[in-house]
Amino acid sequence: MLAPARLQSAADTITTLSSRLTSSTLLEDRRAAILGLRSFAKDYPASVASEALRGLIGCLSKDGEDFDTVKLVLETLLMLFNPNENSPEASEQIALWLADEFTQRQDNITLLLSFLEANDFYPRLYSLQLLSAILALRTERTESCIFEAQLGISRLVAILDDQRDPIRNEGLSLLTYVTPNSVEIQKLAAFENAFGRIFHIVKTEGSLLDGGRVVEDCLILLANLLRLNLSNQSLFREDGFVPRLTILLNDAAREGLADNDAEWAKLQKNRNIYALLAVLRLFLIDGGIGTHANQASFWHHGVLVRVLELAFNRSTEMQIKAEALTTCADLIRGNQGIQEAFAQLQVTSVLNEPLGDGNGNLTTQNMIPKVFVIDGLLDLTLSVPQLAAFDSRLAACQCIKAYFFSHPGIRKHFLRRAIEGHASGIDETANVLTTILQSFDLHASGDPYRYWFAAVILFHLIYEDSTAKSLAMSVAEGDATSGEEVVTCIQTLTANLVTGIQKNADWRVLIAYLMLLCGWLFEDPDAVNDFLGEGSNLSSLVHATLQNSGDGSIVPGLCAMLLGIVYEFSTKDSPVPRSTIHPILASQLGRDQYIDRLTKLRAHPFLRDFEVLPQRLGSASAGGLPDVFFDRSFVDFVKDNFSRLLRAIDRDPGMEILVITNGVQKGISREMVDSLRSQLEEKDKVLQKVEEDLMSYQRQLGQEQADHCRVKETSALDLTRIKHVNQALQQHHEEDVNNLRLQQQQALQDHQRQLDHVQKTADANADRSRKRMEAEIAALQANVNKLEADLSKANKNHVQDLQIAHEEYTTKTNELLGQLRRAEDKASEFKVRADAAVEKVTKAEQGLADKEAEREKAQGELDDMLMVFGDLEEKCTQYKTQLIALGGNVSDVEEEEEEDGEEEDEQEEPDINQKAVSESGPKTKASKEEAQVSNGIETLKVADDDID
Repeated sequence: MLAPARLQSAADTITTLSSRLTSSTLLEDRRAAILGLRSFAKDYPASVASEALRGLIGCLSKDGEDFDTVKLVLETLLMLFNPNENSPEASEQIALWLADEFTQRQDNITLLLSFLEANDFYPRLYSLQLLSAILALRTERTESCIFEAQLGISRLVAILDDQRDPIRNEGLSLLTYVTPNSVEIQKLAAFENAFGRIFHIVKTEGSLLDGGRVVEDCLILLANLLRLNLSNQSLFREDGFVPRLTILLNDAAREGLADNDAEWAKLQKNRNIYALLAVLRLFLIDGGIGTHANQASFWHHGVLVRVLELAFNRSTEMQIKAEALTTCADLIRGNQGIQEAFAQLQVTSVLNEPLGDGNGNLTTQNMIPKVFVIDGLLDLTLSVPQLAAFDSRLAACQCIKAYFFSHPGIRKHFLRRAIEGHASGIDETANVLTTILQSFDLHASGDPYRYWFAAVILFHLIYEDSTAKSLAMSVAEGDATSGEEVVTCIQTLTANLVTGIQKNADWRVLIAYLMLLCGWLFEDPDAVNDFLGEGSNLSSLVHATLQNSGDGSIVPGLCAMLLGIVYEFSTKDSPVPRSTIHPILASQLGRDQYIDRLTKLRAHPFLRDFEVLPQRLGSASAGGLPDVFFDRSFVDFVKDNFSRLLRAIDRDPGMEILVITNGVQKGISREMVDSLRSQLEEKDKVLQKVEEDLMSYQRQLGQEQADHCRVKETSALDLTRIKHVNQALQQHHEEDVNNLRLQQQQALQDHQRQLDHVQKTADANADRSRKRMEAEIAALQANVNKLEADLSKANKNHVQDLQIAHEEYTTKTNELLGQLRRAEDKASEFKVRADAAVEKVTKAEQGLADKEAEREKAQGELDDMLMVFGDLEEKCTQYKTQLIALGGNVSDVEEEEEEDGEEEDEQEEPDINQKAVSESGPKTKASKEEAQVSNGIETLKVADDDID
């Protein structure tokens, strides 16, 4: 029962302290309240937060210049974010609410950032810690507030210059958490010289070998600023920071740590180097816009050489070697100039032991034999069977693929050297062709990844390169001139595959052969024909597709895919024609089995989820091999062509796939060619018949042309005759025309004479009409002048009449206006008098009412007194009568008194009357006032009549 009382007491105390914090005017009082709240913050975070949070934040603003008070407030706030775990009020919701309270107002975050400029230790440290706590809970809001705050990022970056390690480390941590997601924050931090400050801290802390966790944090921050940020990468490169990477790599490539170094120091060194290599890879995104420029800059400043030295250093950890080799692959991939120069570099051999000094003592790392880098990479990939070296072997394989990536010249050179080495018969353990073509019985599958790596490298050498495929197909075993059986490269690969399936070899080896054969035979009818040169290969693959292997569905699915490729790109002229392959697949394998095997292969997690599965040693079970089965390019190949291969079995055997390789068409249907030839022959026969018909038509045309010439001559004679007749007719026509012209001239002359006569007559008539009109116009003009004079006189008289009428109207109007004004004045006067009379009547009525009330009251009192006097007189008479009846005598005095009383009564009567008169005075006055009221009313009536 004591706990609730204690809780209640704590709540009351917190409320009181919160009230004091907000209401106190003295700094000492507020500081005392903060101290009290701090003592409750750990155990009662909810109560303190709900009661005092805004007061504490307000105190930061109000008392910001007093660092002691700021320190107490920040401590209290940090306690609210980190309460005691056993506190009854501890909850994640409290911290979220606190973070919301800070981030919902920009001023709160700006206030915390402002304390970073203070030189005092605790305000800086606690502000950073508080910002980190808020950022962890409300990341996006906090990042936005910090970005929008004036000089927010600048203040954070400036913390890296603080000489006090706790503050600097806390600032480094906060920057690390605030920069990963915002490109704009990354840019601002970079322009505040974050790169230079980071490298300074790394150097101060002992670089990669001697630096602790701070160096790793610096490299993580550097990675945050550079990841997918082309602007920052360009700034880094242009501001000359690439040489500093070379310096760090020089430090990392030094001799290994001493034997007496602690294990944690070795671990931290590896973490630092790994972080630096990860930073390098951020500049080398495959296909990135700035990748080519970054590769050139790294090559120019010797970064690639230093990374290679690190990768082939005997003291370097395997995981670091793997990351260094992967970085080398990124440094050279797709850059032809660097790819060509890369092969000239030398590295320490991974196979040879260090040379001795003659006394049985081993020399240093520098005395280990050197080999060219490609040979060193091949040795590491194919000849280091240790399981622990798997990641570095896989990375070396990636580096070899990057060496000839998108460079046909290097690819042919590499393949040609492999072919020459294999043909020479020299035992080259690092030759990919020799490795993949050697008899499977000679080497146990103790190192299945040796075959896997060799197959992957060869796959990338020939994939989608018809020239490389043709070059590889030239490899064969046996001399035909000596009667030996010639076995081609593809047939050897297939034989090794079949042997491996029969002997239940490690399925990684089988997958390696199947990947290589699928990539080689795809869209290559010549390679398919080479494969079908050994008839038993087809039935062996069908059998392997139907059986269940230890890997589940991968090997049967790949065998089905290889069969689909063989059928898809086979021809009528193949050693086993399409018409034969289809029944074999349909009867022995069956359409349903074929589709089922392909579907299960596509749905297998190792293929389906390849992009998200770890392709490294860490994916292996305890003591087992890693779960690495496919190459990335082959996975893309399967996913891109899965639908096509799924439908391959439904394609008609008589229809071949059209394939164009190097401009040469391959794979056309022979039945179609024969059909086209027969059609051509028929068309030739038709053409011959058409030519014969044409000759017959030409003969007919000659006959018709001769007939046409005869008709033409006859027509010419007729035309000449017609011309003569026409000429005669034309002469007669001219004579007629001349006669008509003479007649027309005569007619014209007569018409002209008539026209002149008419003109003269018309002129005379017009002259007479003109004179008559002029006379009429003069008469009309005189009449108009007379009318204008009359009109002017009339207008003059009318104006005078109007003026007189206007003056009379004006006079009458003025008189009426004067009467109206006098009436209005009289009405106003009457209105004033009426208002005064009304007021006087109102007062008189009020006074009359008051006097009437007084009169009624006095009259009542008088009536009461008269009644009392009457009663007394009656009682006195009764007393006298009783006294006489009893024999008593009434004295004279009494009679006198009685008489006096009567006299007094008589005298009093006038007084009473007088009183009555006086009482009636007000009534008479009231009557006068009533008369005045009546007069006022009559006056109002008279005024109203006047107004009317």
